Amino acid sequence: QVQLVESGGGLVQPGGSLRLSCAASGISFSSYTMGWYRRAPGKQRELVATITSGGSINYADSVKGRFTISRDNAKNTVYLQMNSLKPEDTAVYYCNADWTLSYRLNYWGQGTQVTVSS
Repeated sequence: QVQLVESGGGLVQPGGSLRLSCAASGISFSSYTMGWYRRAPGKQRELVATITSGGSINYADSVKGRFTISRDNAKNTVYLQMNSLKPEDTAVYYCNADWTLSYRLNYWGQGTQVTVSS
């Protein structure tokens, strides 16, 4: 059974930092592209950052220079370090695992709430 379990969300003041973690089980973690997505109230889900099995990283323009994605294959965990948080970063953040070759395997976590407010 595949599980992606996010943690680390919460309430933070503007300018603050949070570190999200996503622990994966039931998949060959090192083979997957791992990603963080978010859905703000009233908006569609959007990509935040991805990291491939080879370590290539992609960020949304809105978070470049503030957020850092990383992975620890020994711990089957992907992280999202979020600095200089803004109110517009408020959203539910979801972890995603994607593996695509001749077919696609794609899994989502349950999400963790991040609220940036004074």
